[in-house]
Amino acid sequence: MLLNLLVLNVFIMFCSWLLVTYNQRAGLVDVAWSFSIALNVIIAAWVMETAPLLVRVFLGVFSGIWFLRLTWHLLRRYANETKEDTRYANMRRAMGSYQHLGFLAFFMFQAGLVVLFSYPMLELLSIPVQQWNDWTPYAVLIAGLIMLLALIGESTADQQLYRFKLDPQNRGRTLDRGLWKYSRHPNYFFEWLHWFAYPVLGLAAGVYGLWLYPLLMWLFLYYITGIPFSEQQALAHRGDNYKDYQRRTSMFIPWPPKE
Repeated sequence: MLLNLLVLNVFIMFCSWLLVTYNQRAGLVDVAWSFSIALNVIIAAWVMETAPLLVRVFLGVFSGIWFLRLTWHLLRRYANETKEDTRYANMRRAMGSYQHLGFLAFFMFQAGLVVLFSYPMLELLSIPVQQWNDWTPYAVLIAGLIMLLALIGESTADQQLYRFKLDPQNRGRTLDRGLWKYSRHPNYFFEWLHWFAYPVLGLAAGVYGLWLYPLLMWLFLYYITGIPFSEQQALAHRGDNYKDYQRRTSMFIPWPPKE
């Protein structure tokens, strides 16, 4: 199953790379990444009959909805962009004449990351029925509540930012209302919260290694792909306006702003 899904991911990323080679907008990789995880989880939940039906339905439906919603949000953002995302534009300039091969390697690397971040769901789906204890329904309920809270929070944050950016009068200004009043990155916070659902569910089967994933996602968001770049871009485009926002507002965990 893992090998088959990897082949599927490589195919999706290769097709995306072909399109990006044509339109010069590599931000499509984010859309393909999220969509690939959604497909991985939905297919695995449908095909793998090892885990209890309740667990299979929960992961297939809830995780599938999570990543499909994220795919739709990223695709909407991608469709509204008039130029290439700054991250990938910088990569393109750095790679110069080798950009086509460079982006091909990058897209194939993303296919591997899809497997990495699909692993918690695949691991849970591979645990036999006999290993799950009587607390499984309660673990599913708690994991469902975590995922529902994260889904509502991230959807709300994304929609608030999307509407804010649609208004030309907000150019050069920082959104500091709604959830963005309490965190500079509420969308990342709720993305991180979502990953706690899987280790909580794993407790019902005696699986504890999945607690690594909230830590891994926090490291990615806090130090690698999420917050550092977002903060750098915000300071470059909004200057003092964003510095004032930084002084008042929690970086990650929602918290009442400073006066």
